[in-house]
Amino acid sequence: MTQANDSPSPMAAVFAPSGTLRASINLGNPVLASLDPKTGEPVGISVDLATALAQRLGVPLQLIAVKSAGASVENVEQDKADVGFFAVDPKRGQAISFTQPYVLIEGFYAVRDGSPITTNQQVDQPGISVAVGKDSAYDLFLTRELQHATIVRIPTSPAVVQGFLDQHLSVAAGVKQQLEKDAATAGGLRILDQRFMVIRQAMGVPKAKGDAAATYLSAFVEEMKASGVVAASMASHKIEGAEVAGAND
Repeated sequence: MTQANDSPSPMAAVFAPSGTLRASINLGNPVLASLDPKTGEPVGISVDLATALAQRLGVPLQLIAVKSAGASVENVEQDKADVGFFAVDPKRGQAISFTQPYVLIEGFYAVRDGSPITTNQQVDQPGISVAVGKDSAYDLFLTRELQHATIVRIPTSPAVVQGFLDQHLSVAAGVKQQLEKDAATAGGLRILDQRFMVIRQAMGVPKAKGDAAATYLSAFVEEMKASGVVAASMASHKIEGAEVAGAND
């Protein structure tokens, strides 16, 4: 648990009524967070932003690490966490107030080397099965967009490629960086040339905390982008293939 450096701000009681800011960290997206191999502790952009927010509020920070986006959403919706880091999605927006995105990530498809599928347009066809991470941003998106292909939900995003292989599915969908990493390990796979979506990663706070909390968090994220904190964090953690979101993204 990270200790606070400053006296609590007036917003501390809104964000962290327990006296500690509980931040839900999704380890299922390597662009956002991962476990430090030396310490076993979560590190990454979302951890850096959570740390900065706790320091701004003047309260200690508790990281609640989970393995999937769906579990992270549940933490915030069920008051197990005070803030979280998610892809913006209308379904999630029913209970969570999102900031503007702080980073943009691309969603891609991967197939076996011998697959006849070479374009995104060929994916949405009868008889095609698409592996996705359950309740991930791309699961929610593809559930709305794919009309003919069958979606097969794998428990976590890092397990998508292995599930795709084990179940002999047609396509694996996911964050480009995760697919590239898993494809390199598995071998015999290729990633299609065109992204199927841009994943807008934002911070989120329960709507139950009110408009003031949502406004405060939005201003915090815009400051972190404008001041270079997000870019510096991405560079520090050697994140490639993603970009800092602009003011209008």
